[in-house]
Amino acid sequence: MTSTFARFDTVFLLSRFSGAKYSPLWPSPSSHSSLLSSGIHLRTKPNPRLQSIAASSSSGATVAGTESIEIKSLPTKPIEGQKTGTSGLRKKVKVFMQENYLANWIQALFNSLPLEDYKNATLVLGGDGRYFNKEASQIIIKIAAGNGVGKILVGQEGILSTPAVSAVIRKRKANGGFIMSASHNPGGPEYDWGIKFNYSSGQPAPESITDKIYGNTLSISEIKVAEIPDIDLSHVGVTKYGSFSVEVIDPVSDYLELMEDVFDFDLIRGLLSRSDFGFMFDAMHAVTGAYAKPIFVDNLGAKPDSISNGVPLEDFGHGHPDPNLTYAKDLVDVMYRDDGPDFGAASDGDGDRNMVLGNKFFVTPSDSVAIIAANAQEAIPYFRAGPKGLARSMPTSGALDRVAEKLKLPFFEVPTGWKFFGNLMDAGKLSICGEESFGTGSDHIREKDGIWAVLAWLSILAHRNKDKKVGEKLVSVADVVKEYWATYGRNFFSRYDYEECESEGANKMIEHLRDIVSKSKAGESYGNYVLQFADDFSYTDPVDGSVASKQGVRFVFTDGSRIIFRLSGTGSAGATVRIYIEQFEPDVSKHDVDAQIALKPLIDLALSVSNLKDFTGREKPTVIT
Repeated sequence: MTSTFARFDTVFLLSRFSGAKYSPLWPSPSSHSSLLSSGIHLRTKPNPRLQSIAASSSSGATVAGTESIEIKSLPTKPIEGQKTGTSGLRKKVKVFMQENYLANWIQALFNSLPLEDYKNATLVLGGDGRYFNKEASQIIIKIAAGNGVGKILVGQEGILSTPAVSAVIRKRKANGGFIMSASHNPGGPEYDWGIKFNYSSGQPAPESITDKIYGNTLSISEIKVAEIPDIDLSHVGVTKYGSFSVEVIDPVSDYLELMEDVFDFDLIRGLLSRSDFGFMFDAMHAVTGAYAKPIFVDNLGAKPDSISNGVPLEDFGHGHPDPNLTYAKDLVDVMYRDDGPDFGAASDGDGDRNMVLGNKFFVTPSDSVAIIAANAQEAIPYFRAGPKGLARSMPTSGALDRVAEKLKLPFFEVPTGWKFFGNLMDAGKLSICGEESFGTGSDHIREKDGIWAVLAWLSILAHRNKDKKVGEKLVSVADVVKEYWATYGRNFFSRYDYEECESEGANKMIEHLRDIVSKSKAGESYGNYVLQFADDFSYTDPVDGSVASKQGVRFVFTDGSRIIFRLSGTGSAGATVRIYIEQFEPDVSKHDVDAQIALKPLIDLALSVSNLKDFTGREKPTVIT
């Protein structure tokens, strides 16, 4: 190999990253820009050889390049801080723009995979449309080609939701895929970017691989890059260079086809087309804006104006694409009007999270997954034979446990992180699962899936109202939830998030709690609560025997109440402290009490035991859900 910097007929324009302007990513493409962020030169002008794609995008034209491609070796050095969290590597955009930062991690990934997992193989590439995705796409494609990948399937304009990446991997039998996203974190030059890798089953890479990637980032010395022009991502079609090819695909079609297989679209269409049923979906200017109109409007008959913030933007419209009561306030305000819609939902940056609302009614994520599981067999065709098993993340409330017990289904409690559900799904042990962090999904793919959850709820409502005539009172979201509580009891639940705390203080707080746990004894009194046990949650995977330790400090009391403390691994700066509070209430007469009132004694206890204010300096949480 030639040890030199690869040159791609380009000039270096770093000024793009100061005073950048934002434009919609969908449907009109933006022009190519140039970048030097990894010793890799990106072109400033479209490759003339790709112009035929622009002229015949609908035909899926194939553009042939040279018979072979030259592979160059770029010298590099290790860069600190490239250890992945629970959902890949996330940092500020400016960090990823540093020379070789992204390229090092991508090369370290290839150095960590068995040769058969990528040599002459097909990989998928897509992301949530945030700032830097288009430039990153070109870097990843060139390094993939340099390492001998046979084909890249990339979403048009680099767009593919996280659930869609999983769906495409599975449908097209790809060997894996790259997801460019920082999920629900803000986007733009001053904010966040992220990258992760999913395996051939469509699930996030296991810790055994992410640990290898990190190890290789500490010793990397070269980056293998193919000297090929930038690929035009604005039109569907195939570009070939020797034995390497890039196919730009429609980001919606494979995912839509899967949803049509899972759900009864005729049933849902009957609900959304009713004159007496109001629907609203807030895409938060994130990736599901590319999916909302084709699915909800074009296929299911929802009104065009039912889609809010439906144009994906590189900076999410200066918003925070996290579907909760704080950041999806516009939707919440509409849903809590007297004349608000009957059903509302939002999804996050990369489309894997969801929030569900009825008119003046919020459904907690913990209740949502339990209610979907309790109604799945009768309302969703995919589950006609019944779910195989149910699972939740450890901090998620115990509502799902009660459904599993009543339905006599296998049940699993796993650490936070969707990858822990994947092994159970692949082993045929799990069908429906969820996390309290607004993540819900099933074994149709190996990622949580925001639009799937919305369609699941619409299926339940459509099934309950299929015989209702116009003018008759419809079964509402609140009716479904309250009926569930009457049957199973209510798990009052709340989460307090303290975002971007100083890492040192946050870690000292967790160590303080671990010290309390190490000395705790069953039967000890904590105010009016009696301790059943306290621990730092550890999980042994029943499929492969792998162990995940230190997954959250738990205080579990004899009445079933729980307090849990975790540091989140999904942020890009500082530490996010999460406190989870739960209390079970079987008495129907108390089910309408506000959760913050019902949980106040436990909340006060959590703040007292943790000494959170002293360790973090925080007077109040950033977000309460």
